[in-house]
Amino acid sequence: MCPRILWLTTMLAVLAMAGCATLRPSFETPTVTVNSIRLLPSGNIVPQFEIGLHIVNPNRSALNLHGIAYTLSLDGYKILTGVANDLPTIEGYGQGDITLIAATNLISSIRLISDLVSRSRDAITYDLDAKMDLGGILPVLHVNESGEIDLAAQLQ
Repeated sequence: MCPRILWLTTMLAVLAMAGCATLRPSFETPTVTVNSIRLLPSGNIVPQFEIGLHIVNPNRSALNLHGIAYTLSLDGYKILTGVANDLPTIEGYGQGDITLIAATNLISSIRLISDLVSRSRDAITYDLDAKMDLGGILPVLHVNESGEIDLAAQLQ
């Protein structure tokens, strides 16, 4: 009797997983790219950055973005960590932009500025890690984008 119950339980679990897999069999991961990072003018000691993300939805159904959690590092310094929940819906076979505005970690910012002053450079590297909640049964989308910011272009 016990092997029969074990077999039945295993088969039910397999059927349940197969059923969940067929709910969104053609879901393709949206493309998320960083299209801008810029320093915002600020009247206080803590600098603010604007991060622009561009999202391309290759799916038939709209992406109702429930939230995003993100971390931005500049030249290896973890500058900001934040969340946002007031996000647009990206229509099916559509694209859209998201702008995130965040204040920086003051200590890391001071270290970064000190490093920039002591070593003159034309560019700094950035790493953006983001987790986007697509809601419901859709998967959580993890994005890791890296690149360089041209400091000479930002100062013009």
